[in-house]
Amino acid sequence: MKKNTRSTPDTRAESLLEGRLHDPFGYLGLHKEQGGYVLRSFNPYADEVWLETEAGSEPLQRIRPEGLFEWRGKAEPKRPCRLRIKSHEGEREVYDPYTFAPQISSFDLHLFNEGRLHQGYRVLGSHPAQVDGVIGVRFAVWAPNAERVSVVGEFNRWDGRVNPMSVHGSSGVWELFLPELTTGALYRYEIRNTTGNLLVKIDPYAHEFEVRPGNAARAGAKLSHLWKDTGWLDKRAKLDWLHAPMNIYEIHAGSWKRHPDGRFYSYRELADQLVPYLQDMAYTHVELLPVSEHPLDESWGYQCTGYFAASSRFGSPDDLAYFIDTCHQADIGVLLDWVPAHFPQDSFALARYDGTALYEHEDPRLGFHQDWGTHIFNFGRNEVKSFLLSSAHYWLSEFHFDGLRVDAVASMLYLDYSRKQGEWIPNKYGGRENLDAMAFLRELNIMVHDSFPGALTVAEESTSWPAVSRPVYLGGLGFSMKWNMGWMNDTLSFIQHDPIYRRYHFNQLTFGQLYAYSENFVLPFSHDEVVHGKSSLLGKMPGDAWQKFANLRLLLAYQAASPGKKLNFMGNELGQGHEWRSSWEVDWWQLGQSYHQGIQNLSRDLNRLYRDLPALHGLDFEQEGFGWIDCQDADRSLMSFQRRGRNGEVVVVVMNFTPVPHHNFRQGLPLGGAWREILNSDSQYYGGGNVGNGGELYAEEMPWMGQSHSARFELPPLACIILQPV
Repeated sequence: MKKNTRSTPDTRAESLLEGRLHDPFGYLGLHKEQGGYVLRSFNPYADEVWLETEAGSEPLQRIRPEGLFEWRGKAEPKRPCRLRIKSHEGEREVYDPYTFAPQISSFDLHLFNEGRLHQGYRVLGSHPAQVDGVIGVRFAVWAPNAERVSVVGEFNRWDGRVNPMSVHGSSGVWELFLPELTTGALYRYEIRNTTGNLLVKIDPYAHEFEVRPGNAARAGAKLSHLWKDTGWLDKRAKLDWLHAPMNIYEIHAGSWKRHPDGRFYSYRELADQLVPYLQDMAYTHVELLPVSEHPLDESWGYQCTGYFAASSRFGSPDDLAYFIDTCHQADIGVLLDWVPAHFPQDSFALARYDGTALYEHEDPRLGFHQDWGTHIFNFGRNEVKSFLLSSAHYWLSEFHFDGLRVDAVASMLYLDYSRKQGEWIPNKYGGRENLDAMAFLRELNIMVHDSFPGALTVAEESTSWPAVSRPVYLGGLGFSMKWNMGWMNDTLSFIQHDPIYRRYHFNQLTFGQLYAYSENFVLPFSHDEVVHGKSSLLGKMPGDAWQKFANLRLLLAYQAASPGKKLNFMGNELGQGHEWRSSWEVDWWQLGQSYHQGIQNLSRDLNRLYRDLPALHGLDFEQEGFGWIDCQDADRSLMSFQRRGRNGEVVVVVMNFTPVPHHNFRQGLPLGGAWREILNSDSQYYGGGNVGNGGELYAEEMPWMGQSHSARFELPPLACIILQPV
């Protein structure tokens, strides 16, 4: 019987031309075939193509009219192959990208697929590289369910047929080196999914994007800033942050200040303007609302699309590095608001990245936030963990951030967060806890504390989840600190009551001491409390104009004197009248009015006292740092307590939450002798009525309020005084 000698037809050319070729390196580039060599190159915009050899130029034959060229020869040409291309634009010489071997190591791919690649930003994304002596840009992206992935950009007329990438087996990572590509060129990825649809997506690991509304990344973006903060980083690594002052000024970079024509301040302009202000106001840290790249100004950065890119609306990555370096040289720490809980639905970004639920869950009961209209990360997927852990590592490593404020932790921890019965899926034990998110957060905190000595992680967590700020080895989640949302809500609820009714709500001020040391708490008056119709802090205060400002002075003093680290959003420190508007700047003009200037003066002095007095910060997280003197005088809404330091330092804080002054008021004190009034929020300097005590008091040996001594003094209305033994 005669055998059928006809060969199977090669369909790879059709697949290439149709944009479906899964393995371009198996067809394009240089291959040994039939006792010789063949070089194939797809150049749809070329008229003629030559292979440059040591013997001269050898033409490639056009084997398909669409622009597929082929050379055949007996001798192997030198790799990488160089081509001369002639088109209507002229002639140019290029290296054939399909004659360069892939560069990503199998070990990095293994770590990535195991969820343990903490520096994925060095592997995936686009990076300047030198391969076989040729400089260019290496691209890599994770798209495991794609049929074909291509790099598209200005350099190939955004044509997905020209530069298809090679996939690393079952890892799902695609790679391509484009020789002699200029760094900074705009690019995206074109993905053909398994149903044949074309998707054009951003690079999730890109380090820089064009300015909105465009969303293309810049190829090979890399920091070139020369850091000068070695002294700061060394000091940070040795700092006993548990017992150090931490007073955070929270800002939105787009609305702290604006140019007269409405333009944003750049990162560099912020450095030049904001850093001296932070120094003058005695803040220890500044916290930036998310500056990771995001498409919509109105999202304030919380709907992030670029988890490795500083937002280009404020300048370049080097500009952000300059800002942080300037802060560090001024002895100011910088925290980044970081959003690993969810990401937006924008079709050009992470959502259904390769046509499937890749970064998110397929089931909306697990993968969709009903409140925010966003996708929830699939924390149980190893490659997603590598992505998020690498993002955290990137900001701390490359930009020297001193910590991460992790947004919306409660929404990560609970499977039934903001969901009704039947709208969520229990965990494998039948509970509501998101076990994958718990594991991810623990890995995050272990990584940060191991790799970045002195760097902090702060959880925005609004429930009674236990041990959020306790070490992982003790069963906690491992955060350094946690926002005390209960204290914030109770305090703001209390202070908004008319003073005549405060007696009935006094427990809102005292209840917090029952749990104040169960976590390492930050006391926040954040952006969320002064927006969306909630009014500014000043606007929340009851009474006439004088009482509003007096109440606000009392509120700020209460926060500064209470145990816990501090956070205030921009505008709080000057008593801004209007609630926060992200489309414009803080109402700096109000500092021309004495009441607002008084609030700023008080804020500055409170910050300095908190920073400089160990009694006010040394034992912020320990019961020994606080002691009630009187917490039972609800009828008169009076309160007093001690703050103590690690070496016996003590101050006494006395507060009057009504507009009734108390003359010749007797106050119990723990020590006899002279005491000095180091702060009085009713001072004329702060806009108050100047009811005071002339500087010094004398405590006589007369027991009062459970204390061994007491003194008489003037207690102003709606005011706080702080006393220190001489």
